[in-house]
Amino acid sequence: MLRVVLPKGSLERSTLDLFEQADLAVMRSSDVDYRGTIDDPRVTEVKILRPQEIPRYVADGLFDVGITGRDWIEETGSDVVSLGELHYSKATARPINIVLAVADSSPVQSVHDLAAAHGVVRVATEYPGLTERYFAAAGVKADVMLSYGATEAKIPDIADAVVEVTETGRALRAAKLRVIDTILVSYTELIANPASYRDPGLRHAMGQLHTLLSGTLEARGKVLVKLNVAEPALDAVIALLPSMKSPTVSKLFGGDDYAVETVVPKGSINTLIPSLKDAGASDIIELPIAKIVH
Repeated sequence: MLRVVLPKGSLERSTLDLFEQADLAVMRSSDVDYRGTIDDPRVTEVKILRPQEIPRYVADGLFDVGITGRDWIEETGSDVVSLGELHYSKATARPINIVLAVADSSPVQSVHDLAAAHGVVRVATEYPGLTERYFAAAGVKADVMLSYGATEAKIPDIADAVVEVTETGRALRAAKLRVIDTILVSYTELIANPASYRDPGLRHAMGQLHTLLSGTLEARGKVLVKLNVAEPALDAVIALLPSMKSPTVSKLFGGDDYAVETVVPKGSINTLIPSLKDAGASDIIELPIAKIVH
C-alpha cells in the first residue's frame, strides 16, 4: 500500500531504532542495503536514501511517505504534506538549528554587521537555497558558496560566515565559532505526497503509522508506577505523584486499601519510589512503557 523512504546517514540508526520500537522493524540483507521490508500490510516498499533528496522524491510521487528534516523541506522548497513532527534526532530529542555563525573573535553581532564589515558577505553552507533567501530577506548582498563538508573550517580564509546545522553547539564551539542568528529550527518530520494524501485509504494508513511512531516517542523517558496504599495515607501518596492527567485510583477487593497507578518521568523515579514508600505506599512496581497514544 505505502511506499516509504527513510533517511540514510546521521538519522539512519535513530530512525531504524524508532521503527523497531514502534513494531515496524525494517529488515535488510545488510547495513549497507538501500532496500528494506517491513512486515506490515500497510507497507509495500522501503528505501533508505539521503535526507536531502527525500522531500523531492516524495513531492514527485516516487514515494507516498518519508522521513526527513524540516531543514531539507525548506531547502528544496518541496510541495509535501507534513503529517507531523517526530521529536527525535541523531543524538537527542531536541531539534536541530540552522544558524549563521562567525569567528568567535569577530566583532560582528548581526547579519547587518556582516554587511557593514564586508560589503558582499562570503558565506559557505550546505543550504544554499535557505541561505540565499535569508540574506535576500535581510537586504544583505551575499556570495553563497555550496559546501560539501567541514563548513566550519572555512572561516576566515574562504568565508566570512557560515550557515551551518547544529544540535548541541559543541562542534561550533570547538571550531571557535559564534552563532549570531538562528535561521531555522528543524525537527524531523513525517511527510506525504499530496496526491497520495488525498486518497482516503492511503491517508488512513499514513495516520496509523504516525500513531505508532508518535506513541513510541511519547513513551520514551516514561514509566508506569503501580502501588497499593491504605486509605489514611492515600492523599499523601497522591500528592507525590506527577501524572499526565490524574492517577488512576481503585479500591482493592475485600478491604479499605487502594491501588494507584500513573505514568511518571523515568528521570525522577530514583527519588520518587523511596518517597512513596516513606509516605505509606507498598507493593510498588515500576514498569516500562512501549507506547503512549492519546
